[in-house]
Amino acid sequence: MKDPHPERVRYPAVAGAFYPREPKALRTTIERSFLDPRGPGSLPGSDSMEAERTIVAGVVPHAGYVYSGPVAAHLYRKLSGMRPPATVVLLGVNHHGLGGLFSLSDANWETPLGIVRTDRELLKALARPPLAIDNGAHRLEHSIEVELPFLQYIWGDRFRMVALQVTFSELSLLKEVGHILRETILGKDVLLLASTDLSHYLPPAEARRQDGLALRSLETLSPDRLFETVVGKDISMCGIAPTTVLLAALEGSRVHIHRLKEGTSGDAEPMDTVVGYAALSVER
Repeated sequence: MKDPHPERVRYPAVAGAFYPREPKALRTTIERSFLDPRGPGSLPGSDSMEAERTIVAGVVPHAGYVYSGPVAAHLYRKLSGMRPPATVVLLGVNHHGLGGLFSLSDANWETPLGIVRTDRELLKALARPPLAIDNGAHRLEHSIEVELPFLQYIWGDRFRMVALQVTFSELSLLKEVGHILRETILGKDVLLLASTDLSHYLPPAEARRQDGLALRSLETLSPDRLFETVVGKDISMCGIAPTTVLLAALEGSRVHIHRLKEGTSGDAEPMDTVVGYAALSVER
């Protein structure tokens, strides 16, 4: 008998644009990100054994792989030598203005490398106001989708996910969501990832200056300082909302942050105005 309530699948929105649609080409592109001069310089898999995971959270960019892939690869290379978490909570941007302020997905997410299953127990625990399940909000959004092939490349199908799209909101509300997330994952084997690019479409020198301000405030691990710096200095960091939620979720934790790599789209090809990228790890 056919299941009357089949699990939903969220199909790729930007395969063939931000990254290749064909699995073989996608794997090749990911490997080029690791081996690119801007990347970490080696492929995952060279470690003799997986170490206990010390990384509890990370910040990664989400542009087309040719531009931001090598920067993101620094975090994924470091994670690849560690035991995968049970669940990755991906905090994405609301670029399209669809859905509510804090939109969860109850679908399983498909990429050219296969299906990533949603952790339904954790999802159910998170789905309380002001968070709500809204699959339509995720339909066009790329900021969570582009991280999944990297995670699949390093860990295969050995993790589950929860997707949370975060819309720009006032600081107090973002911190409230971060605190809900912190309480919900307490004692669970969860990795938090915030997906964000930095400044957008500025001359390279000005982009580096503004990105430096944002990154130094992020490195304090203070959601207030990050939010006030980015908003107060009018820095066009698209993922200020999910990154603020990430830092709020980490408040009270004994962790430290490492800036692994930063760069711009101008590192990939000459351009007059650039977008900034950075990869950071948060570790016990």
